[in-house]
Amino acid sequence: MGRFLGLDYGAKTVGVSVSDPLFLTAQPVETVWREKENHLRKTMKRIQEIVSDYQVSAIVLGCPRNMDGSYGERCEKTLEFSEMLKNRMPDIPVILWDERLTTSQAEQALMEGGVRRENRKQYLDSMAAVLILQNYLDYRSIQKDNSE
Repeated sequence: MGRFLGLDYGAKTVGVSVSDPLFLTAQPVETVWREKENHLRKTMKRIQEIVSDYQVSAIVLGCPRNMDGSYGERCEKTLEFSEMLKNRMPDIPVILWDERLTTSQAEQALMEGGVRRENRKQYLDSMAAVLILQNYLDYRSIQKDNSE
């Protein structure tokens, strides 16, 4: 079984993280940038390369729900992106994960880490992807422990 890939899908970026082989921790990989929101060909190609490089067995895609749990515009766009991933990589399951507040948590972590404001954007999305994936890994671990 390969690693899990975490994705934070945004209007012009996709933050990327990957799990360790034992599914305990998530590490940042990169942020994939694009000029316009709907120009996804190069983004999809880069994600496919990362999936191959890390031998990914599942993708955890953050879905930014509203605070009341409903799906807003950004979540709808994420669902469309999820379908694109499934079409491009039909053998790789895509797990939608509630990512409410991960971007603000990532920004707070970067501030606490002393990253200057002008440098935060280059790390923000991959850090949010780390939080999405780590939350999923922690949940998965708890579920596994409860089933034993």
